[in-house]
Amino acid sequence: MAKAEIKFGTDGWRAIIAEDFTFDNVRLCAQGIADYLKAGELGEQGLVIGYDTRFGSENFAAAAAEIIAGNDITVYLCSKPAPTPVVSYTVGKTKAAGAIIITASHNPGAWNGLKYKSQDGASAPVEVTNQIEANIARISHDRKIKRLAIDKGVNQRLINYLDPSPAYFKQINKLVDVKELLSHQITIAIDPMYGAGIGYFKTLLSDGNITLWEINNERNPLFPGIQPEPIAKNLSRLSKLVVKQKANVGLATDGDADRLGIIDEHGKFLNQHQVFALLCLYLLEIRGERGAMVKTLTSTDMIAKLGEIFDVPVYETPVGFKYVAPVILRENALIGGEESGGYGFKGHIPERDGILAGLYFIDFMAKTGKTPSQLLDYLYSKVGPHFYDRIDITIGRDKRQSITNQLTTNPPDSVGSIKVTKVNTADGFRFYLENKSWLLIRFSGTEPLVRIYAEAESPDKVVKLLGEGRKIVRI
Repeated sequence: MAKAEIKFGTDGWRAIIAEDFTFDNVRLCAQGIADYLKAGELGEQGLVIGYDTRFGSENFAAAAAEIIAGNDITVYLCSKPAPTPVVSYTVGKTKAAGAIIITASHNPGAWNGLKYKSQDGASAPVEVTNQIEANIARISHDRKIKRLAIDKGVNQRLINYLDPSPAYFKQINKLVDVKELLSHQITIAIDPMYGAGIGYFKTLLSDGNITLWEINNERNPLFPGIQPEPIAKNLSRLSKLVVKQKANVGLATDGDADRLGIIDEHGKFLNQHQVFALLCLYLLEIRGERGAMVKTLTSTDMIAKLGEIFDVPVYETPVGFKYVAPVILRENALIGGEESGGYGFKGHIPERDGILAGLYFIDFMAKTGKTPSQLLDYLYSKVGPHFYDRIDITIGRDKRQSITNQLTTNPPDSVGSIKVTKVNTADGFRFYLENKSWLLIRFSGTEPLVRIYAEAESPDKVVKLLGEGRKIVRI
């Protein structure tokens, strides 16, 4: 058995297939999770195991199931690829102790990964993944792995196949008046990006006046021509489809459908900050709901402004839904979101759900009669114009340390000619500037990257801020 240093980053462990993401290492992870469950007396509740459409995902899921069952823990193994939010919702429905999901989310096709969800369906907190990592390190040395073949597990009723989608669809219909939504004449272009979200919007929205056009809707682990991350550079085909079919909106979900991307009626990408703020406005104004809102520090300041307008609290966390979810639960928050395009909602699971987010956005359009670009104008009429961008730079470990040391010991007093008024180091280095714009430098939790983020009142100012960020990280 190969030894491995397996670390859970911002959202699970990810690695290149056949290099580090191997059956042996997946079994190590599964045994580490089994040991964690049994030590906490959670093993009797069982574990859900799901997977996405990547290469070999169902086989890696089966390998994990054999280990969990070998430890006398009941497995609820998904019978087909399923979105992460669908698997997370299944945890509560089965009263399981948590879930293993084989997915690398938005990473390129050469990658796969493993997410662990807690009993509430949320991304496992750091203290849990730290314990699992410690278990894995120990097991990689003593090799004490228990395994029960799939067929034997099924015969002993320790492995049980299930289709998680019916219960999820029932839940969605409780949260959204789908029947009323279907009465509206809306044309929607859909791009599941060859991922686990294939067919979900189509199933929910087919029986009515809505016209649907779907692309990239077959399983293809190569993700040809794209990386399954619903951002502008990967959605050119969807953008063209919106324009060609004169669609009212384009919806895209990432590889495991926990993130959402939006294309407006002109074929223009709405960035994740705009969508997050629009979803907040929808819940607060159209649905008339109230409650706290939770954002990561990379997210737009429009959320804070909406909080002031509607008199609701706004909480800020480090990057990663594993930090957002506990605040959602603690505050019974209305919405939680992050810069990556993941949004979670009250009354559902404390987890990102790109499918529900997409339905809420369509309902916003239907209830107001506005197009996406008109909704954005309406948002700006309330909070003022906000523009954002991000650049990623590949770096080595030594460079990462030198950047950290420089910014820790000698942070800049100004960014370009703009004075720094405050620095937040909760997750990276966020510089608040006197003109109300901001610049953030932080390191990816899943990839060897330094990310530079900026938000300002105009696109030109964003470009200048990012340029200043480049200068800082190349010190």
